[in-house]
This record gives sequence, C-alpha cells and structure tokens, in this order.
Amino acid sequence: MTERPESSENARLGDAGMPDVPHPDDAGHRPATTPPARLPSSVHIPPRPSAPPTSALPQVRPRPQVRPNRKPASGAAQFGKLLSARTAQLRASKPGAGAQELGRTLWAHAQRLGLAKVGATLAAVVVLGLVIWWLTALGAAKQQPAAGTSPAPAGSASSASPAPRGALPLEGVNPMDFRLGDCFKDFDPNAAASTVVACDTGHSAQLVAIESYAASDAYPGRDPLKQKALDACKSALLTDKSSDYLLSYKLAYPSSSSWGTGDRRVDCYVAVDTGNVIKESLLP
Repeated sequence: MTERPESSENARLGDAGMPDVPHPDDAGHRPATTPPARLPSSVHIPPRPSAPPTSALPQVRPRPQVRPNRKPASGAAQFGKLLSARTAQLRASKPGAGAQELGRTLWAHAQRLGLAKVGATLAAVVVLGLVIWWLTALGAAKQQPAAGTSPAPAGSASSASPAPRGALPLEGVNPMDFRLGDCFKDFDPNAAASTVVACDTGHSAQLVAIESYAASDAYPGRDPLKQKALDACKSALLTDKSSDYLLSYKLAYPSSSSWGTGDRRVDCYVAVDTGNVIKESLLP
C-alpha cells in the first residue's frame, strides 16, 4: 500500500510557496518574500487516516467453530442408570434387604428431575415397584419351607404326628388311635377300646404292622382286606425273643360301614392266647 502525499495540490501552483533567489545586484537588500499562496476554498485535504484502509484487501471471515452437539442425558436415562446400579447392588446383597433404602434414593432422584419429566419418573417408579416385589417374593420363597408334603402312598403307615398321650397305662384307647409298637393288656381285637401299657410290663398283645388304603379307593371286600392284613403280619420283623412265646396273628381291618366313614387302616397284632405273660417288646 502507498501513502498519498500530504498536499498534492502544490505541484499545480508552480513556484508558489518557494523562496526567491536574490539577484547579485541586489546585494544588501532583503529580498521581498512572496506570501504563501492560499489554497482554493474548494479544495479539501482529507486528514491522514489513523489506520491503513482495508477496503481494497480481500476480507477473510473467520470460520465459526462447530461444537459437537452433545445433548445432556435425559432425566429418564439418568434415572435408568441409577436404577440399574442400585438394582445390581441390591441383588448382590441379601434378598429383601435394602429395598426401602433403594426406594428412598430413587425417589429423591426423581424429585430432582423436575415436573417436565414426570412421565419418565412415573414409569421408572413402576419398574422399581416390580423389582422390589420380585426381590421380596424371591426372599420369601427361599425362607419359606415347603407348604405341604406328598401324601403317603397306599400300603404304608400314616406319617402324621400322633396326638400327645398321657402317662401309661391308658385305658379306653380307640383302635383308630393305636400306634405301631403299642402293647395291650387283656387284648380283645373285637373290643371297641383297649388298655395300652408299657411293653416292659405284663401284656398279651403288641401291634407289629399297619397298612393303609388310599382315601379314593373303593371298598375291596372282606377277603382282600383279610389277605392284606395277613401279608402285613408275615412281613413284620420280630426279635429273637418272639420264639419264647406261643404267638398267633390277630387281624383287624375295616368293615363296609367303617369304610364309608373313612376307615382305611389294616392292623396286625401278635398275641398269646392266655394271660399277660409278655414283658418285653417284640419289635427290633
């Protein structure tokens, strides 16, 4: 860029503004000076610019910086991450423990999301409820014992716990309350009740086998019932002391009328014909 002269109009005025050279004959005389010419009023001298002009130069506009469009994580995404982290911690701990603490933490986070994210918060709360329900049910299932036991198969003795008894001897015991191994004084298999005594005292009979029919079975008839009771007697294991006594089998099984009332029990006794001479248990 070139600078303009301070006053380019002076060149068009000839010698105006230049001092006269004295003539040799005028020595000693002060030369008359010509006053400087005045510039025409119509001529305007622009002031010197404070900075060089840039209109003739190409203008380069700075390229705007493009920032990556990073959207902040939505409230639902933040809540989901927190839910996943808390759920993983809760699964690693004892089932059912810490569920209230998890609920308080997630609820506080949901409140911070603001009213604009109420929908996402409600959805997350529903998921939280399902997780807590699942963990609670899982813990209860692990701690709860089996609700029931399978029924005893037909032909085996009942596994139900017997009712507590008083001190022996016990008089007037119903045959349906007899227990395997009971010893009886003055035993009569046709009696409506019997006296149960300790087996180390004198007695005449002992219950050595019990078989049962299923509740859904139809009445099989007298002969099959009798045969089932006899088979139970033959399969009963007795001690060697049984050979010291003259024993016989006594059978008890349901009648058609007692079958209708739910009686499905078949019993086998070993007994002596006379007296309460047995003074020990004959079962191993």
